[in-house]
Amino acid sequence: MRPITLFTGQWTDLPLEEVARRAAGWGYDGLELACWGDHLDVTRWNDDAYVAGRREILGRHGLGVWAISNHLVGQAVCDDPIDARHQSILPPRIWGDGEPEGVRQRAAEEMKATARFAARLGVDVVVGFTGSSIWKLVAMFPPVTEEMVAEGFADFARRWHPILDVFDEVGVRFALEVHPSEIAYDYWTTVRALEAIDRRAAFGLNWDPSHMLWQEVDPADFLFDFADRIYHVDCKDTKLNLGNGRNGRLSSHLAWADRRRGWDFVSVGRGDVPWGACFRAMNAIGYSGPISVEWEDAGMDRLQGAPEALGFVRAQVLAPASTRFDAAFAQGSSPLA
Repeated sequence: MRPITLFTGQWTDLPLEEVARRAAGWGYDGLELACWGDHLDVTRWNDDAYVAGRREILGRHGLGVWAISNHLVGQAVCDDPIDARHQSILPPRIWGDGEPEGVRQRAAEEMKATARFAARLGVDVVVGFTGSSIWKLVAMFPPVTEEMVAEGFADFARRWHPILDVFDEVGVRFALEVHPSEIAYDYWTTVRALEAIDRRAAFGLNWDPSHMLWQEVDPADFLFDFADRIYHVDCKDTKLNLGNGRNGRLSSHLAWADRRRGWDFVSVGRGDVPWGACFRAMNAIGYSGPISVEWEDAGMDRLQGAPEALGFVRAQVLAPASTRFDAAFAQGSSPLA
């Protein structure tokens, strides 16, 4: 069965030791380690004692690790504008003096270090963001030319090809979380991003249906259509709150859990993601990697949400059928063989 892990990005206010203790107690198989807080410092990729210490914490609690995630630094590789929002999420070594191109260049170097750390840790997938120089153009007004859009995808390719060269060098793959504000945020931008990066094997996708649902992208069909690029799976849920004639899909600059929003992230199993169809699709495409719970819910406590989500996901994960159910009706067959 696929391992079920907890993404630690929403838990970095706690030491890794404490998160590992709690996750093990709830019954998780491992952690998807965030590269911020005290959970993982990728600048120490060549520090044998530090790498061994991270492994020791996980091992002592009986936890594995199949992926690490560096969303925050990855976001700064392509973003335009670079502003105070980035300063709030980036380590000082990346922000520096805040000069935008310097921030982007330092972020790119740290993503290379992330690949190296993953390899040292024995992990072959890094999950994260790319940023996007053209997300600011999504409203298409003032009018946006095709040349402007094309340049955004070209900028992404120019900045990420050298990063992916290091991923190839160390035998690690990058899984972009398809997400608003990234170069790929829906179905067709995913197609275009893969084309822009020449469909190189080092670049794939982290499937998270919560971001697709409010855009009306079918998350199960997405799995089928991008089957060869699904390098990691995050489970997060979304509750839609549309149809009253007031709430919109763009959520009106309203805070999480505000009832006027058109949608909200909720704990896995409490939203509208068609999980049954999605887990069957994972079986159909042969996805065998980890299933990682990304807990986000502004309306409930995480200490309730994380173990509850684990129980829900375990109940949804289906072992692939070992035989056709109608094999028993075939003359001379042995359906349990």
